[in-house]
This record gives sequence, C-alpha cells and structure tokens, in this order.
Amino acid sequence: MDAYIISFDLKDSRNDLKLCEALEAYLGALRDEGMIESFRLLRCKLGFNVDGLGEFMLQIETKNLAQLEDAFQRVAPRSEPIEPLHAAVYSLIRDPKFALYRDFPDPGRQPA
Repeated sequence: MDAYIISFDLKDSRNDLKLCEALEAYLGALRDEGMIESFRLLRCKLGFNVDGLGEFMLQIETKNLAQLEDAFQRVAPRSEPIEPLHAAVYSLIRDPKFALYRDFPDPGRQPA
C-alpha cells in the first residue's frame, strides 16, 4: 500500500465537522469508484505534533502509484461531478503539506 499524506490546518476551526462531511463526500466518491482504497483523518491530540505540520493529517491509501495516478487523473479535469466535492474540501483548509509513504518492507524489498 502507498499512503498519500496531507497535513494541514483549517481556515476556521469551527468547520471541523464540516470538513469530515466534505471528505466523506469527496474521498468516499473516489473510494466508491475504486480510485483509492481508503482514507483516514487524524487530528492532533493535546497539541502534540511536529513543528510545521498542521493540526490535521489526512491519509489516503492506494494499492500502488498507478492507482494514485488514476485518482489524480480523475480529479485533474476539474469537472462535474467530482470538482465541487474537491472544492468543498480545499476551501476549508490552509497550509497543506504533502508526503508519500509506502508499506515497508514491500515486495520490492523483502528480507534475505
């Protein structure tokens, strides 16, 4: 599995549950189309996080980079019906930081 991770803050912290609804609509649609495997939203607890990372962390899991690329290509045209769902999420967040991780060891790096 690959994990596409986005760390961010909310523009307005009162929109925390609105963010959850928007993510379920957007990423739920991508999941239902088979574009991603799953997603998970995490929130910093008791103020413990790494300097420079946001209060929230979104983890999007895909089987491989090909599936992630397919998801990007699905969203890239910025057309109906997915773009309004994407815009609803992106309008709520600020200062996103992106990372890509993988399960380890993966089939390409098995122990001897």
